[in-house]
Amino acid sequence: MWRVRRAVVACEVCQSLVKHSSRIQRNLPLQKLHLVSRSIYRSHHPILKLQRPQSRTSFQQFSSLTNLSLHKLKLSPIKYGYQPHRNFWPARIAARLLKLRYIILGSAVGGGYTAKKTFNEWKDMIPDLSDYKWIVPDFIWEIDEYIDLEKVRKALPTSEDLANLAPDLDKIAESLSLLKDFFTAGPKLVSELIEASGPLLLLGSPGETAFRAKDHGSESDKHYKKVSDKEKIDQLQEELLHTQLKYQRILERLEKENKELRKLVLQKDDKGIHHRKLKKSLIDMYSEVLDVLSDYDASYNTQDHLPRVVVVGDQSAGKTSVLEMIAQARIFPRGSGEMMTRSPVKVTLSEGPHHVALFKDSSREFDLTKEEDLAALRHEIELRMRKNVKEGCTVSPETISLNVKGPGLQRMVLVDLPGVINTVTSGMAPDTKETIFSISKAYMQNPNAIILCIQDGSVDAERSIVTDLVSQMDPHGRRTIFVLTKVDLAEKNVASPSRIQQIIEGKLFPMKALGYFAVVTGKGNSSESIEAIREYEEEFFQNSKLLKTSMLKAHQVTTRNLSLAVSDCFWKMVRESVEQQADSFKATRFNLETEWKNNYPRLRELDRNELFEKAKNEILDEVISLSQVTPKHWEEILQQSLWERVSTHVIENIYLPAAQTMNSGTFNTTVDIKLKQWTDKQLPNKAVEVAWETLQEEFSRFMTEPKGKEHDDIFDKLKEAVKEESIKRHKWNDFAEDSLRVIQHNALEDRSISDKQQWDAAIYFMEEALQARLKDTENTIENMIGPDWKKRWMYWKNRTQEQCVHNETKNELEKMLKFSEEHPAYLASDEITTVRKNLESRGVEVDPSLIKDTWHQVYRRHFLKTALNHCNLCRRGFYYYQRHFIDSELECNDVVLFWRIQRMLAITANTLRQQLTNTEVRRLEKNVKEVLEDFAEDGEKKVKLLTGKRVQLAEDLKKVREIQEKLDAFIEALHQEK
Repeated sequence: MWRVRRAVVACEVCQSLVKHSSRIQRNLPLQKLHLVSRSIYRSHHPILKLQRPQSRTSFQQFSSLTNLSLHKLKLSPIKYGYQPHRNFWPARIAARLLKLRYIILGSAVGGGYTAKKTFNEWKDMIPDLSDYKWIVPDFIWEIDEYIDLEKVRKALPTSEDLANLAPDLDKIAESLSLLKDFFTAGPKLVSELIEASGPLLLLGSPGETAFRAKDHGSESDKHYKKVSDKEKIDQLQEELLHTQLKYQRILERLEKENKELRKLVLQKDDKGIHHRKLKKSLIDMYSEVLDVLSDYDASYNTQDHLPRVVVVGDQSAGKTSVLEMIAQARIFPRGSGEMMTRSPVKVTLSEGPHHVALFKDSSREFDLTKEEDLAALRHEIELRMRKNVKEGCTVSPETISLNVKGPGLQRMVLVDLPGVINTVTSGMAPDTKETIFSISKAYMQNPNAIILCIQDGSVDAERSIVTDLVSQMDPHGRRTIFVLTKVDLAEKNVASPSRIQQIIEGKLFPMKALGYFAVVTGKGNSSESIEAIREYEEEFFQNSKLLKTSMLKAHQVTTRNLSLAVSDCFWKMVRESVEQQADSFKATRFNLETEWKNNYPRLRELDRNELFEKAKNEILDEVISLSQVTPKHWEEILQQSLWERVSTHVIENIYLPAAQTMNSGTFNTTVDIKLKQWTDKQLPNKAVEVAWETLQEEFSRFMTEPKGKEHDDIFDKLKEAVKEESIKRHKWNDFAEDSLRVIQHNALEDRSISDKQQWDAAIYFMEEALQARLKDTENTIENMIGPDWKKRWMYWKNRTQEQCVHNETKNELEKMLKFSEEHPAYLASDEITTVRKNLESRGVEVDPSLIKDTWHQVYRRHFLKTALNHCNLCRRGFYYYQRHFIDSELECNDVVLFWRIQRMLAITANTLRQQLTNTEVRRLEKNVKEVLEDFAEDGEKKVKLLTGKRVQLAEDLKKVREIQEKLDAFIEALHQEK
């Protein structure tokens, strides 16, 4: 009976399948049939039996059936006889078809679900590479200009063609319903069919499907061991870790390949083979904005809220090592326990064909692939830091700007700050700790600054100072990234590994952060290369328990992941805040421009540098104007100045002593001796001093005299400083005095007056000199005796007691001179006593010294008046001079003396004028140019000498305009990159 029932059921199923197959044959072409249906159609179609089988489609190549080894159906052989085989072939066909359909449907459903889940899991494990589109060369995005993508698209199969290759799901559903009825009607038949086909056990669980083959006849002997949940979890974690590390290595390999490709592309850019749309990279443009802001306000007190990555940490926490790993070069100076970072260092990381570094204010490039250039760069950074630090200080707020370029570098701007210290040690300034705190706070209080907090993992977290400081500046941790360094030492030395996890998760201290990272910065050897440190870091984390026990996740370790995260956070912050900052500077620019128009409507907006250049041109023009002074003007000024300087010596030390002699021979002898002594010792030096002072006066006159309406008093302080510094540097030629001494000595030796004109000129010169001296003497006597009766009557002035005594003494001495007009220059002792007694008789008490002082002035006036009268007599004495005053009572040797002095002055003035115009003016011009060049390089000098509201307003306006223009250009480039 069971054979009959099985045959009946099989016949019913086969009839339905045959009808279904015949319907497919009539209505659909071969290409639209299901895989199984095609096989059926192909086996029964008389024409297609000899045709070549079609090639597999892409769906067939990746089907789960390709991995199955299908067993042949074990059907009993057909015996030919009188039995009509038409009663049994449907059953055999049904059994074969049922087995194939069962295998196909089970594999399709289970294998499809497993493939979908596996695909989703692997897709989640692959890192998001969408942010690395910039790594792809520009010509990839411009490929549509070289390849006609429209033709390629038309050549590809359409969606209808692809649908024709896909299975017919409706037919599969119909077959499933038939199989369901069949399973309900004949479970024994199904079990027999399964046994006949070499059963396949379908083991499934939610989310997992697997096929396992079971040997026939041994299903009761073989059992699968059940593993515990913990072991499954450990196994899955181990597989996940290996998978992550595998993809990490793949990513590193791709990055390395991309780095080489980018290097080749950028090298082509340098050679002009491939022209990029953007001349400068985004990060370079952004760095220029920050440099201009730093110059605009070095104290960091403006509304500058542009993002920076601020690197803070305790001293020797590993800040420098982390930065060097990110920059991929050992660029910072280092010392064992000594403070090396003494001022902020702004490092701009950008992409370039070669791994180089250069300073903002220098054109020299340091090749970071060469050890000698690295050593020179570290030395230069150390020198700049020490130069920034003022005397008596340890750290400085002045920033050193450094650009580092190289293929594959993450684009960002980092500011390395001095390490936070807890105690001021010997050799440090007392305010070092407070200064470091103020510098760190100034950078961290920027609401858009990204704080990279570096914590030493090898020491106790409780000893850290920087975490409290970061918590104060960013209490919610919205812009803080925490980095634990020296994790290898921490894992080795810390007794409880969970403590590292607590530090990483921020549970050990009340500091919140956006992300937490753990890095290894080498084995502590300063000579290690970056590549060696990276290999050591990767090897450590591959074998670290922190990853195997899931205390750390794979994306939280290595400086590579850290640099990617910091770069992403930096650019996200830049995109969110840069436009707002640009609007802020636009408003500031409008306010400054309005203020300028209201206060200085007719003046150009010149900043300090432009004003300095304008003043420099004016000063050089004024120096050149010295060469246009006429020789006559130079000689007149020099002669007059020299006589003013030596007139007192000539009158007091040469003329008066010689004039008081008894005869002309003694007079000439005295004059010659004194002139020789004067020429050898004092006269040449006095002449050079006079010439130098004259040059200074003329230079000052050209520099400071008003130029009418064009005069700008804003340059006065600068011109005065340039004048003083130039004069200080200028020195007269050392050989000038020697040559001048010979000339002056020869001039004074000449006593020959050639004509009456020279004689009259000498008398005029003598009269002027004596009258000037007489006038000075009378002023001295007036100050000594007080105002006369006219001044007392008209101006209501009175004499003092001392002036009355001087007046009485003067009157008594004048009486003495009236009785003896040829009295010698000195009073005798008995004369002094007589004068004193005469005064005492009138009730005036005097001292002998007072009598002598008064006599000196009284006799001097008397002598000068006598000399002037003698000059008048000598006007007609030229005839007697030509006869050497023979047989003449008139002797005019004093006129000859003044002629000799006058001629010496003229020759000296001429010689000094030649030295001035030929040599000294040019040397002074050279000194002025050197001073101006020195001032041009000294920013502090410019700020000190060019001051005022106008200068500061123009300076601020120019800086704000420059900042705003650079920000607009950066924003435009940022939009283009998007």
